Amino acid sequence: MRDVVRVWCLRHGESENVTTGTAGMLPLAPLTVEGHRQAAAAAERLAGEPLTAVWCSEALRARQTAAHLRDRFDLPVHTLPGLNEVGIGSKEGATDAATRRRTAEVLHSWVVDGNLDDRVADGENGHQVRERVTDAFAQIALAASGGTVAVVGHVASLTVGLGLLCGLGRHVWGAPLPHATPFLVAQEAGIWRCVSWPGVVDEPMVG
Repeated sequence: MRDVVRVWCLRHGESENVTTGTAGMLPLAPLTVEGHRQAAAAAERLAGEPLTAVWCSEALRARQTAAHLRDRFDLPVHTLPGLNEVGIGSKEGATDAATRRRTAEVLHSWVVDGNLDDRVADGENGHQVRERVTDAFAQIALAASGGTVAVVGHVASLTVGLGLLCGLGRHVWGAPLPHATPFLVAQEAGIWRCVSWPGVVDEPMVG
């Protein structure tokens, strides 16, 4: 019987960069009080899962979200730079409407149009994001060894990476990942599939 790796993914809880409309990777942006509440609720929602480890990006908001899972399950937390949010180069930390609009345009270009050459300013292109997220999930699958783990990431990099890894494409456009809402992806025989996606398929599918 082939091993199946189950990965409960979630975007970090609400963070200060979200409430202030600040764009970019922003590695030091912390969770808000509401974000901590959301992260604790996510940990409780996963209480019945046989988690063996938690993986997260290097960002403070992801690590703080992962800490709620760590404390609930008494598990190790591993950070992976491949799970970081999309980098937007010189526009990092911008709060203007034009940058937010351009960021949305680039994400649409990657997810819906499949144009991975596009980028915000001098930031990452879609090829770079796909490569690092794909590599991160390959490392996680290898370490999980047929078990169940949790991954805490970011709305754009998870959407792009998993959209390409699982062949989701335009099907997830218009259903942005909500904060701290677990959804399931699985790997079997080297093939990834999205078992659930908030707003599209909200509950895990059997089989």
